[in-house]
Amino acid sequence: MPYLDYVAGSPVDERVVEEIVKYFRHPGNPSSVHSLGLEARNIIEEARNRVANLINADPSEIIFTSGATEANNLAIIGYAMRNKRRGTHIIVSAIEHISVINSAKFLMKNGFEVDYAPVDKFGKVRLDELENLIRDDTILVSIQHANPEIGTVQDIHEIREIVRTTLHVDATASLGKIEVDVERMGADMLTLSSNDIYGPRGVGALYLRKGVRVNPIVLGGGQESGMRGGTENVPGIAGFGKAAEIAKEEWKRESERLREMRDRLIEGLLRIEDTFLNGHPEERLPNNASVRFSYIEGESILLSMDMEGIQASTGSACTSKTLQPSHVLMAIGLKHEEAHGSVVFSLGRWSRMEDVDYVLEKLPPIIERLRMMSPLYMKKKSGGG
Repeated sequence: MPYLDYVAGSPVDERVVEEIVKYFRHPGNPSSVHSLGLEARNIIEEARNRVANLINADPSEIIFTSGATEANNLAIIGYAMRNKRRGTHIIVSAIEHISVINSAKFLMKNGFEVDYAPVDKFGKVRLDELENLIRDDTILVSIQHANPEIGTVQDIHEIREIVRTTLHVDATASLGKIEVDVERMGADMLTLSSNDIYGPRGVGALYLRKGVRVNPIVLGGGQESGMRGGTENVPGIAGFGKAAEIAKEEWKRESERLREMRDRLIEGLLRIEDTFLNGHPEERLPNNASVRFSYIEGESILLSMDMEGIQASTGSACTSKTLQPSHVLMAIGLKHEEAHGSVVFSLGRWSRMEDVDYVLEKLPPIIERLRMMSPLYMKKKSGGG
């Protein structure tokens, strides 16, 4: 049955599983000086090389973390605390991942000032307003490369031309789907996630350009160049490295394959009456189809689709436990009722065109049935609005 919720969690590639299993029972601690410890250290350094190669970085600039959320915390909080003598003003876009938003809120409680760069109706950062927000005491700007909820991709190189201070980019959603090159972007810090490129969960990384200094937020024995304490997750990191190697080899042709399915899915979905696309119509991730269905709730749609074996989401899985409308959808100007009717379909490595066709067969009657129970829709049908 179609799994179209890759934005929330991706299956681990079997080639990655084989890499993890090789080292799962390895007893060596990478900090030990004996031979088994050195073997474990070499495993980690090989993975570091592979991850660095994927984003055109130097291996010494890769800091392994427990995931993208920790990497975002390290970038935002770690950098701000290390550099607060230079200034206390930070800018983040209004559609950042909740881990960036909450890191910014934490800093606000600790003496920092935060401004949110607005976006247009497609989710593109308004460059003129971003430029106006930058001040002499602005020490950090954080802009997401691509938004996983609406699929919109930002032009980071263009943003870099405006931002003359330190720039952090969350590339969790874009890695392995479109080009992520830290040199072309001009990013000073970049957040990466293993599971979003079909690696294991619980592993991520922060690219930290040489010369950029942050305070560690996980204190321990000085692992990861003193940036992240705690014994490294050797099999998980090895899996991340293998996933990065595969992504480096396959992302271009996989992107084209996904784009073809995405376009067919979006075209079919928009044939449903009163259905609208969220995000930019062209500058979007090749695997993302985010739409909103008027007059009905996204949760009802998900439950009905699940009964047909179709899995999707209403937004970010990291905020799914709240009843509030998505801050991303509110930032692009949607009303509360519009935001609540949104569904995100995200494709991945094991998606097939048959999955798209199955969704387009099963979903229209689901939408029609749910709308027939909606007073707003029935009012419209009767000519009352």
